[in-house]
Amino acid sequence: MTAPRVVLGVSGGIAAYKACELLRRFTESGHQVQVVPTAAALHFVGEATWAALSGRPAATETWERVHEVPHVRIGQQADLVVVAPATADLLAKAAHGLADDLLTNTLLTARCPVVFAPAMHTEMWEHPATQENVATLRRRGAIVIEPAVGRLTGVDTGKGRLPDPAEIFAACRRVLARGSLTQDLAGRHVVVSAGGTREPLDPVRFLGNRSSGKQGYALAATAAARGARVTLVAANTALPDPAGVDVVRVGTALQLRDAVLKAAAEADAVVMAAAVADFRPAEYATGKIKKVDGVEPAPIVLVRNPDILAEISADRARPGQLVVGFAAETDDVLANGRAKLARKGCDLLVVNEVGDGKAFGQDTNSAVLLGADGSEVHIADGPKEVLADAIWDQVAARPADPADRSAG
Repeated sequence: MTAPRVVLGVSGGIAAYKACELLRRFTESGHQVQVVPTAAALHFVGEATWAALSGRPAATETWERVHEVPHVRIGQQADLVVVAPATADLLAKAAHGLADDLLTNTLLTARCPVVFAPAMHTEMWEHPATQENVATLRRRGAIVIEPAVGRLTGVDTGKGRLPDPAEIFAACRRVLARGSLTQDLAGRHVVVSAGGTREPLDPVRFLGNRSSGKQGYALAATAAARGARVTLVAANTALPDPAGVDVVRVGTALQLRDAVLKAAAEADAVVMAAAVADFRPAEYATGKIKKVDGVEPAPIVLVRNPDILAEISADRARPGQLVVGFAAETDDVLANGRAKLARKGCDLLVVNEVGDGKAFGQDTNSAVLLGADGSEVHIADGPKEVLADAIWDQVAARPADPADRSAG
């Protein structure tokens, strides 16, 4: 099987040095990589570095090897083009079809998926011109990853930081794995909850669960790769932020409820993958609960937490909003799942068996997708991204326009 051919475009921003890590990940995983830096990018990272890391000369000039027609062939032969970092200038040229160097010529001739990972100052990213250019590129089918929030150059901090190279690489691998440029969630805002809530007993202890958040993060990452604007409400996870995803961090069930309701107000779909505690201690001890010799501890009184899934299912924030729930079961999996689907009132329930090394904390998962319409889709055990894509397939099958959805 021929190794995937990747074109790594690098434009002239300070984040160009991070593209070296992205290049290393591609080459070490067996991809053939042709680096195409702009003239400005070479001021930050030299041609020799790109050649050494990729194992082939970097393509820098339209007029080099003219008989090979590089300004056409590089894009034609690629399985994926990724530009990281993509500056405001590069995005503007790509959106308007300008072709004044080898990289912009390559973008015009590529007939494969194209991924842009922007990096620039916050003001440049938020400028209406940049936002219009990004919207144009997305409308044409390109994947434009949302920049991260963090330290920029100098003392500046804000949105505009290049996402972590590992996350860009993961997004690119998902695009390649799907075999086509699938942007079927473009124009939609989805909310995903992930992780497990913790209900504090005292400043040291809490009631929690075994959820790692991996399935929710897979859902967020695959949705972003398919073009959605994603808000991830993450409860007590230790995972890196998925590229292009807005992450809201919470701790308790009440905090998760508030964050999900706020984000759901303008969402087309809400996927509740988090393991939310059903109960919380009735009282919180402000000091550590001490062990006293010869004295049994006082019983812990629990109170119910709000049923977030049932609440957002019963009171949809927008017409046609799709609500997806998760059911982790240990016995009578399908029977309990069908009962929960009816009780919660969601559109789709992802039912999976947990325990004994299944689901929680694992990289793989199997599930049955139960639809309120009576549908039943079985997903065999495999990477959590596969299950995530199967869930988004169900979401994407619904019309994006609320009027169309309600009419259907």
